[in-house]
Amino acid sequence: MQKEVRKIQDLELRGKRVFVRVDFNVPLKHDGKNWVVTDSKRIEGALETIRHVIASDGKCILASHLGRPHGKKDLKYSLEPVGAKLSELLQKDVVLTDDCIGDGAKSLSQRMRNGDVLLLENLRFHEGEEENSPDFVAKLMELTDIYVNDAFGTMHRAHASTVGLPKMVAQRAAGFLVQKELKYLSDLRDNPGRPFALIMGGAKVSDKMGILEQFLPKVDKVFVGGAMAYAFLKAQGHEIGRSLCDEKQMQLASKILRISDARKVKVFLPVDHVATSAISDVKGKVITDGVDIPKNLLGVDVGPKTLELFQKELSEMKTIFWNGPMGVFEEPAFSKGTFELSKIIAGTQALKLAGGGDSASAISQSGCEDQFDFISTGGGATLEFLEGRDFAGLKALEYRVQGDG
Repeated sequence: MQKEVRKIQDLELRGKRVFVRVDFNVPLKHDGKNWVVTDSKRIEGALETIRHVIASDGKCILASHLGRPHGKKDLKYSLEPVGAKLSELLQKDVVLTDDCIGDGAKSLSQRMRNGDVLLLENLRFHEGEEENSPDFVAKLMELTDIYVNDAFGTMHRAHASTVGLPKMVAQRAAGFLVQKELKYLSDLRDNPGRPFALIMGGAKVSDKMGILEQFLPKVDKVFVGGAMAYAFLKAQGHEIGRSLCDEKQMQLASKILRISDARKVKVFLPVDHVATSAISDVKGKVITDGVDIPKNLLGVDVGPKTLELFQKELSEMKTIFWNGPMGVFEEPAFSKGTFELSKIIAGTQALKLAGGGDSASAISQSGCEDQFDFISTGGGATLEFLEGRDFAGLKALEYRVQGDG
């Protein structure tokens, strides 16, 4: 019997308590008086679903984790600053509960008026969340008439709020953000428009093996930058100086190069580098003459000739997916390669997709966010989905077409 996932727009929300699992695991900093949100993209990503519940006269109950408080209440991980930011974005009062379960939260949920927004305190203040405890699920059930998952970045985890609760709720659905993620990432994984270019950066080949192996049968060009590029270069016999690369990473790079060669997929690696004696040595940076890095230096970014090569080879692509920076972009002196690549991709006529926290941050900082077709909010979950892994939270939303409630 066929199974499907309902969409939030298919449900009647009026007068109902709509439990929305969101991903408000956002970065915070202390400004001397309070904790404040430093990047609100994940909060902004949930606004369409939240506004839909409000406009539909539903009672919006938001639930999220923040950080790793290990099952204990720790005010450093309170969602209070998230509630303040959300209230500012919605231009509407958002009430934060003292706890995500119990009499207080239950009473507040029962007193809600249509269109109200209630934010539950951090789910991970209870061990039952990560353990998917039946008792914890039962207490969340006391707050729930309808369940909506709009937290793509947590759907791969079999936690109480992502798996236990939806299995107990008859009316369950995907929010707008999850719908968008599934649409773009499913098309990318299963049937990308060709010619298709995959751009991989970041630290380790091992972190990207699954996605590289998944895409090699359907990709036309692979571009590699960041620290993982040094493993590929070393595997080809090039000098990488003091750049980080262990034996395992080099062996994995060799495997990818062999498979790519057999499939006639061209792999483009840096042809020059920004190098220095240490990441702290900003003034000592140099641009190498070619592929090899002097033995006393380490690579920290791709060089200008590499960017020229990447721009030329990306110009006729129909689909581009980018994950991972080209260097130590957090340091302004070593950020040019990553930011320029963002502009290069933005300037193509391709369907432009990106995933991963660092990539999303780099695109935002480069001012190119509006020129990308889709930037996934899923972090590690994005890569797992593209690798073809099952998502427990997605399965928990499924229902049989002929009816299971």
